[in-house]
Amino acid sequence: MKSFILILTGLLFALNLSSHPWKPNHYVIIDTDGGIDDMKAITMLLASPDVRVLAITVSPGALSAENAYIKVRSLLNSFYHEGIPVGINREDKFSSKNFPVALQFKWGDESGIKSDSAPGHLQLIGEILSAEKTKIRFVCLAGMSTAGSALRNIPEFSRQVRDIVWSASATNITEGFNYNIDKNASAKMLKQEIPLKIVGEFAGQKTVLYDNELLNLIRDIGNIYSSRLSDFFASDAGGNHMFSFMGTDEMTAVFIHYPELFMNRTAQTVSDCIPSDTGGIKKSIIRILKRETVVQNQVIKVLPADPSFYFDDINNSVNEIISRYGIDEWTSGVLANELHRHLGVFAIIGVKMGIRAREYFNTGVDEFSVISNAGSIPPLSCMNDGLQVSTGATPGHGLLTVINDVTLLPSAEFTYLNKRIRLTLKPDLAEKISGELKEINYVYGLDSNIYWELVRKNSIKYWKELDRHEIFIIEEI
Repeated sequence: MKSFILILTGLLFALNLSSHPWKPNHYVIIDTDGGIDDMKAITMLLASPDVRVLAITVSPGALSAENAYIKVRSLLNSFYHEGIPVGINREDKFSSKNFPVALQFKWGDESGIKSDSAPGHLQLIGEILSAEKTKIRFVCLAGMSTAGSALRNIPEFSRQVRDIVWSASATNITEGFNYNIDKNASAKMLKQEIPLKIVGEFAGQKTVLYDNELLNLIRDIGNIYSSRLSDFFASDAGGNHMFSFMGTDEMTAVFIHYPELFMNRTAQTVSDCIPSDTGGIKKSIIRILKRETVVQNQVIKVLPADPSFYFDDINNSVNEIISRYGIDEWTSGVLANELHRHLGVFAIIGVKMGIRAREYFNTGVDEFSVISNAGSIPPLSCMNDGLQVSTGATPGHGLLTVINDVTLLPSAEFTYLNKRIRLTLKPDLAEKISGELKEINYVYGLDSNIYWELVRKNSIKYWKELDRHEIFIIEEI
């Protein structure tokens, strides 16, 4: 009996180690100098649900650190990832040439973005390493100044960084641009003890990776990440520059996911990783941009997107909802309302709120805690079911707390990596929705089938009409 208990305990422990399919395999901090190939790399890393971008630092290289900050911040904002912090290496004295093509292409809306209040790179990296205890991959798309500075000044860096993935010339590293941004830092980092993966180009050849076939496949994906790359290749900055069509810094994103596509020449802790399978890399780029790098469901493989699968009153709205708000909101909405056992407006509000909070931090499910101010009295409390499904923060996981001893509001607080935000449904919209429900209840009563039919009709209408990027007030707490 004792042996059985030991075996069972060991089995449960082993299952526990592998029972977190929602956790990404790669937690990363990215350092960039604002090059156009950096934009492709960052976009791919943000797209993948198997990667969690914890922070981005900028340092001088292709652009000045200040110009690179504007590019990165505008890109994150355009993806609604406002919660990903960006820091600046103000110590690196490299005199950037501010390459015209890199400066010309806008990664997002740059209006109003200033670098003055951005934290320093050491402060930001230190904060992230203190808050996140998972081993981190430091993805370097620029010189080695930031990595070297962090290694010297942050004790946790050497202990908590799993490896450094550096985009540099693997065939002749000392001649490469990124090496020469800070030669001293580069030379020292080649000798330190953290495993260093140098991801280079296609064996020194100027290989055209983005041919018409690949560009068409990227365009057809149609999500915000693939659309950003399509816009880049269609722009004057991207479309008229041969460098844009080669596989350069974004090979780091492919390598992180699929290292088997690279030749690996290892010497002690330094590995030269050269892309060796062009066809496989093209397929991998599509898989990353389609967000298919990890299985996200637990029981079903895919929730159908075919409108004929759904009831008649909603099947005409399926394609519109998915097109406007994405497959994640659709599947979360379907599951939330099945859990809720009827289509409810506030359940839909909860779904949209949870998805928006995940966008803000660029997280998956079960990665932050939620405090709901919606209470436990319907119909407002129905919001809690939408929050659970869209975020994975459930009472069973200990991540959702419902507050009843305050003024009940359609709002919730989300905490991730020691940062907290509050999302609140705009008051005029909350008043309108609540007023409609009260009126229907007053006329027909909760026991009437007509009441529930009208609630269902209203829910479908608001699901289609309410854009999660427009209906919430977001506050940093």
